[in-house]
Amino acid sequence: MPLQTAHAQDSIAAAIARIEAPQSPAASAPDSLTLDALMKRFNVPGVSVAVIKDFRIHWAKSYGVADVETGRLVVLSTPFQAASISKPVTAMAALRLAQEKRLPLDADINTVLTSWHIPVSDLNRTRPVTARSLFSHTSGADDGFGFPGYDPGASVPTLPQLLDGQAPSNVKPVLFARPPFQQYKYSGGGLTIMQLAMTDLTKRPFAELMQSTVLRPLAMTESSFEQPPSAAYADRLARAHNQQGKRSAAPYHIYPEQAAAGLWTTPSDLARFVIEVQTASLQGEGRVLSQLSAREMITPAGVGPFAVGLTIERRGEGWYFSHGGSNWGFRADILSHLRKGYGVVVMTNGDNGGLLIREIENRVAAAYQWDSLDKPLRR
Repeated sequence: MPLQTAHAQDSIAAAIARIEAPQSPAASAPDSLTLDALMKRFNVPGVSVAVIKDFRIHWAKSYGVADVETGRLVVLSTPFQAASISKPVTAMAALRLAQEKRLPLDADINTVLTSWHIPVSDLNRTRPVTARSLFSHTSGADDGFGFPGYDPGASVPTLPQLLDGQAPSNVKPVLFARPPFQQYKYSGGGLTIMQLAMTDLTKRPFAELMQSTVLRPLAMTESSFEQPPSAAYADRLARAHNQQGKRSAAPYHIYPEQAAAGLWTTPSDLARFVIEVQTASLQGEGRVLSQLSAREMITPAGVGPFAVGLTIERRGEGWYFSHGGSNWGFRADILSHLRKGYGVVVMTNGDNGGLLIREIENRVAAAYQWDSLDKPLRR
């Protein structure tokens, strides 16, 4: 083995060991616990991690079980539900369409929609709802969704039924309460409108569109927006677990709101998405996006914390982009520096996964000496 390769592997092993070990043995939990003990403390059956350094995946590792009933282990290729991290991945596809002059970011989205329309009112007559406002959660949509999903055997609504709150939808209608760009309010309904707009525009099923525009070009080979998942794919998926770490009644929920919550993926695949944003925005043409398009994902819309699809915030001396995900039985997060080529992706199959994710992110930041360290990464 070449000496340089051996040194690199030693460096990776040392970083992993530091993250897995107690951070400060004299301190109170969770810092005093090993990663394995943390998983037990928080009742999280499985977790998978990918760490980015110098615009590359530095390492990836999985822990625990995908299903506590069968004892099936989590492996690097085990897909988890990305939940709301589906939103920025969808935004990348929309930006690709915009780059191709097919989807305008700043025109009235009703000019793209054909199977449903946003009601015209005094709120949006002079300043219409646009793709940019929907992806940055500044459209005036007032739903605040959060989608609960559907049992695999249940009837699921069409997108127009979802948007109108009609049976068999399990959420209220998407209503608009203020003019665009007046105020930020997180809106899963807004992303559902974008899902419908993109399928109306391209005349293609959403999962197929996402596969061709983002997943395949970025070699996200373990990822799929299919809802429900195909039978062959379903056998490999992580299962949902509750706050006590027990298998939920259904193996997972189905999300017809694919753009908002429907992505199945792995941390390594999401790391490839993160690296595309990093490299295309800083170094020029990426596999999917031009530099100009990539910068739309990290340039705040002017109201609230979001750019087109991603949250932007300062932590310590660094500026970061991020997005969390919370579905029934799953939690996930991506966190990346805007300029320095590092980041982390963590995915879990438990309702308490957010507690574990925060601790892992803190440990990665400490092990790699991120410039966020003078401001703790607790969220």
